[in-house]
Amino acid sequence: MAATDEGTDIPSIEHPLLEPNFLERRLYQLKLAGTAANGHTLVCLPTGLGKTTVSLLVTARRLEEVGGKALMLAPTKPLVQQHADFYREALQIPDEEIVVFTGDVSPDDRAETWEQATVVMATPQVIENDLVGSRISLSDVTHLTFDECHRATGDYAYNYIAERYHADANQPLVTGMSASPGGDEKAILEVCANLGIQDVEVMTEEDADVSEFTHDTDVEWERIDLPEDVIEIRDALNEVIKDRLEKLKELGVAKSIQPDQSQKDLNRMRAELQQLINNDQSEGFKGMSVHAEVMKLRQAVTLVETQSVEAVCRYFDRQRNQARSSGASKASQRMVSDPRVREAMRKAESFDELHPKYRKTRMLLAETLGLEGGERVIVFTESRDTAEALTEFLNDSFDAKRFVGQGDREGSDGMTQNQQQEVLDQFRAAEFEVLVSTSVAEEGLDVPEVDLVLFYEPVPTAIRSIQRKGRTGRQSEGRVVVLMAEDTRDEAYFWISQRREKEMESELRELKGMADTLAEELDDSQQALTDFDGATGESEVEVDGDNEKSAAVGGSSSGSEGVSTQPGLQDFSNDNSESSTDESGAGASEPNDDDAVIEDETVETHEPHAEGDGIEIVADQREMDANIARDLSRREEIEIRLETLDVGDYVCSDRVVVERKSVADFVDSLVGGDRSIFEQVGAMARHYSRPIVIVEGDGIYEQRDIHPNAIRGALSSLAVDFGASVLRTEGEDETTELLAVIAGREQETADREVSVHGEKGAKTVAEQQEYVVSSIAEIGPVTARSLLEEFGTVEAVMIASEDELQEADGVGSVTAERMREVIGTEYTGSN
Repeated sequence: MAATDEGTDIPSIEHPLLEPNFLERRLYQLKLAGTAANGHTLVCLPTGLGKTTVSLLVTARRLEEVGGKALMLAPTKPLVQQHADFYREALQIPDEEIVVFTGDVSPDDRAETWEQATVVMATPQVIENDLVGSRISLSDVTHLTFDECHRATGDYAYNYIAERYHADANQPLVTGMSASPGGDEKAILEVCANLGIQDVEVMTEEDADVSEFTHDTDVEWERIDLPEDVIEIRDALNEVIKDRLEKLKELGVAKSIQPDQSQKDLNRMRAELQQLINNDQSEGFKGMSVHAEVMKLRQAVTLVETQSVEAVCRYFDRQRNQARSSGASKASQRMVSDPRVREAMRKAESFDELHPKYRKTRMLLAETLGLEGGERVIVFTESRDTAEALTEFLNDSFDAKRFVGQGDREGSDGMTQNQQQEVLDQFRAAEFEVLVSTSVAEEGLDVPEVDLVLFYEPVPTAIRSIQRKGRTGRQSEGRVVVLMAEDTRDEAYFWISQRREKEMESELRELKGMADTLAEELDDSQQALTDFDGATGESEVEVDGDNEKSAAVGGSSSGSEGVSTQPGLQDFSNDNSESSTDESGAGASEPNDDDAVIEDETVETHEPHAEGDGIEIVADQREMDANIARDLSRREEIEIRLETLDVGDYVCSDRVVVERKSVADFVDSLVGGDRSIFEQVGAMARHYSRPIVIVEGDGIYEQRDIHPNAIRGALSSLAVDFGASVLRTEGEDETTELLAVIAGREQETADREVSVHGEKGAKTVAEQQEYVVSSIAEIGPVTARSLLEEFGTVEAVMIASEDELQEADGVGSVTAERMREVIGTEYTGSN
């Protein structure tokens, strides 16, 4: 988006905080920025047309007029780094004041850097953690940008951050950015409600201001006929699926045995099986295992239909390895041992033809890069297996590199952030021709315009299809090709994608200019934000010297003092670069003006508490997978501090530590895992005088194949042997309330302070002795202590006879016999 090379006459945007002659002056970006600078706005703009520039312009204006700091959130580390690089180039702000917050930066460093920063680029999870842990305050953030804001659904971190921002910030302004905010009006309105957005601005490629910067991108689809051998592999797997669905039909959960069940039907089956489990019906557990097998088989069918035979071979290899591993699921074991599946595996492994999708991919790349003189191509695929196999195949004819996510998995190493950045830099510099990418490159990454975007398979969601097509057609005519295998899921996904994209485009057009209607739709969901801001939804604004009532949408948004009421291009023009307000006085207050503060002094904020003020709970960082710490942090009287705890999950005082377990985790900790519940609670009891175990959820006696008395014995041991209080809760909400009450009683009623102490450390000799003996035939810690008290040493226990072993309390003939069998049987190896 730079204003091209020196000596050109292309007009640029001028502003006191922008580098001169850096940004090309584009009218549509100025219009969008003018609106976004005046209220909480969702900016919808096709990929590649400079949504980031719009946010940058709003940030520059806010920092100049209102002061404070700006925060920009993006869902991935590479995207965060990309934004930071762009802002450092574009803004006349010292580079050290434009900082990056990701998980690679320590919490202590983030807290210190936050205070000195002017612009912060961050992943949402990091900011969420820092807010929950009271490390940072959003009070002086005057512009918050949510990039790829369509993610603001469910429990995604954007939602919590937006809630806190509207509550805490003195002069909040939100900008949401997406090329594809949702598949329908309901989804778009949900995003707006979650982020506190009150206006939607849409620019499409049909707008005159935009069209001059875009070029046609025609979508072609190439139909692929699958070879007979591939169809035989698929049909064999489908026969097994039919057989498994017949069993589910006998249980009354499957309505059909056709293998092409919709995901909606499969989800319904799972819910009905879960209901059987909840009603203590053993058929539910059996059915759930069969359902898991169906899902595994469907994945294999999808791979062989839409990806490649090599991809399904890799998948089967992983399934075989899983089936051989300790603790393997019955579903995996049953699947790989079925004769029809084994025959399908054999056919897949002996298939030595070139898959037709591979052949077509190679041909299209040869056309683009050879005959047509193209320079760069992106190939997108849903499967990492395909990405890796296809990269290897294409490298025989082209210079290709893979681009995948960071997570490692069996048989496939992920890419570190540095590796991802290096590959993108090389691709931008045209050091190689073909980027073969999974979905990681879809959202917002500044991949240069390419000559061809090839979809190895159709994408069934409008959002992802739009993101992918945005990689071409920016500066010159581009080409998008979709490969579709005939009579497979490919065709269904293609038409689903087409329908959803058209629906989204239609919704965006309808929403365009519907500020008043949108305000009415959002009214109920925004009431909470209005209450936080201490406003009524309307504000007195001055327009051309006259006082008028202005609706929140498009005008001065509630709680957004300092946001001017009318969008204006003059804010980025040469003539007005010296002034932050127009002659009428409308516009933002200066940073130090008295009227720039919130008028209602009773507004709740989440400023970090002064030492000794309120209730403090220290939560383990790993507990952020649950909503408990997040929900506690919403309470004004509670401050959460996040640490990596060596002992327990929550510290409520100098004597109370809490270990939280779901019923499944609790039972798992009795029979396996790195640390048993007894080791964990033993460590708690050594360092805190009041250890508490919270067991969360129902069905504790229905987990795995463990006798209820064994679970009762474990609960009794925790209470009697370790002195721990064992409390039961129905779910996260009740656990949250219980922790708040415990911490309140300790700190307010008992006047105790919070103190974190204890470490896992090395086990004492006695603990190591108990651990060794307790592992024999899985007799457990209580019996182990009894044996050691009786015989004195581990060696004496090992050489004791069956009769001698029975002299120890709690050891009967069966236990003694099992112990001697384990101790005295010759080792023959794991094979």
